[in-house]
Amino acid sequence: MKLYSGSTAQLFEDTARNQIAGKLVQAFLTHFGRRPGDAEVASWQNSLRALALTFQRSNLNDHGVLLEYKLPLTSKRLDCLICGHDEPRRPQAVIIELKQWDSCEESYGENLMQTWVGGAIRDVLHPSAQALGYRQFLEDGHTAFHEGEMPVSLSACAFLHNYTPVANDTLYLPRYEQVLSEAPSFSASHAEELSEFLESRLRGGDGMPVLQRIEEGKYRASKKLM
Repeated sequence: MKLYSGSTAQLFEDTARNQIAGKLVQAFLTHFGRRPGDAEVASWQNSLRALALTFQRSNLNDHGVLLEYKLPLTSKRLDCLICGHDEPRRPQAVIIELKQWDSCEESYGENLMQTWVGGAIRDVLHPSAQALGYRQFLEDGHTAFHEGEMPVSLSACAFLHNYTPVANDTLYLPRYEQVLSEAPSFSASHAEELSEFLESRLRGGDGMPVLQRIEEGKYRASKKLM
């Protein structure tokens, strides 16, 4: 299940016309029979506008996009998955976890930190760890990413578009080095680095066939997982 599926060109149009949040609200109503909370709608409006601008800056004009993509047998939803081809024409997809955070603090658990969410300071996964978990789930269980002559290569990252890091910032502490190396977290100060990350994987465009392949794929455990 997903709340939005289409091309980056359509995303740019829907964002420019201030229609993207409304389309997600309508899809949410259809799937769940209720309206999403005001905070979630506000996050869609703000985060997706920032994301669309990043895609335009990165010249990702010919790509496929899934928004609010629910992972089966879980309550988890990916914020965004964008797909296309790299320069050698290999199919690629990138998971992007979106956060509106502007600060965070250390916590004690592995890959945990604290931030203001849901009206209180709570322990949450580091954004990179969250994105990496989604990547592992799809690589282990979705046929588009582990079957066929050329499976779709999957990358992951996080984009904290309101976050400006300070010296020795919690988000980038050495204890999170492993997850950051596998799924980098990009702040508002790292817009150029995020663009380079996306371009390096998706420069070849032609994303709609890859999107169709993902949407038509099945959830079946990979041989590696079994």
